Amino acid sequence: MSSSLILRVLAASVRIADKSATLVREIMSSGELGIVDKGGQKNLQTKADTSVEKLIRASLLSLFPKLNVIGEEDEALDATADAKAGFDDDVLNKSSPPEYSNLTEDQIVVWVDPLDGTAEFTEGLLDHVTILIGFAVNGEAIGGVINQPFYNYQAGSQAKLGRTIWGLVGLGAFGWNRSEPPTGRRILITTRSHSNELVNLCLSSMSPTAVERQGGAGNKALRVIEGEADAYVFASPGCKKWDTCAPEAILRAVGGQLTDVHGSKIRYDKDIKFPNTGGVIATYREHQTIINLVPQKVRDELKS
Repeated sequence: MSSSLILRVLAASVRIADKSATLVREIMSSGELGIVDKGGQKNLQTKADTSVEKLIRASLLSLFPKLNVIGEEDEALDATADAKAGFDDDVLNKSSPPEYSNLTEDQIVVWVDPLDGTAEFTEGLLDHVTILIGFAVNGEAIGGVINQPFYNYQAGSQAKLGRTIWGLVGLGAFGWNRSEPPTGRRILITTRSHSNELVNLCLSSMSPTAVERQGGAGNKALRVIEGEADAYVFASPGCKKWDTCAPEAILRAVGGQLTDVHGSKIRYDKDIKFPNTGGVIATYREHQTIINLVPQKVRDELKS
């Protein structure tokens, strides 16, 4: 196989995400979700979270044993997991940006959220649920996969369920259709279940034409990527690296940005602390305009 290492990792991850989505749908259909409350506000874990993480870790590490794979559930590697997912040909047929040509496995950090939007999964808000696999090199998000296992789930029993969006900085993003939003609107999307005074202060300071509250960081970032919202704003330290790595990489691949509320880059080094203590702001365009509207009280409360 002549493709670059980063394309092979990405091609494998697309196939692994598709396979993971099938597993998520099977668990939902079984009705046996295995819900565990990990403590805190809407901090749930299900059989899908743990099973998918084991599948992703086993599949990636069977192909690329020196990758640094960090998962939300911190599941041990399951040697019995079926790791033969293969490679996605559409990814392999692309030309890798030259800046990644000399990468080695140990330079790539993979951030995995096996089921982003777990609370929504348990409540049947299935369009909020995503599987996130993001790649970082030198601390920067450069590639990622966002899979929506239940995309189209309200379109009837004959509809094809699920889709996979993937991207690589320097190459572009694929698997989605963007509609350019009208000028003069500012639709902000934010957390559904983790709101607080700081979040609401930040939103109100931005003079939104509308505010949407939805679950799942991957889902909210996708709304921005697709042009259905103008900014994802979360002025709280509750988000983690595995929530934002894949979305940031895909946004960057199409010219957007994801930073903390100060406009500072989020780091994804393998030994970094998991929480995004400076909050999250994601935009497709006019990022600095949104950053400039963040109130000083929010900046003071949230440290980069």
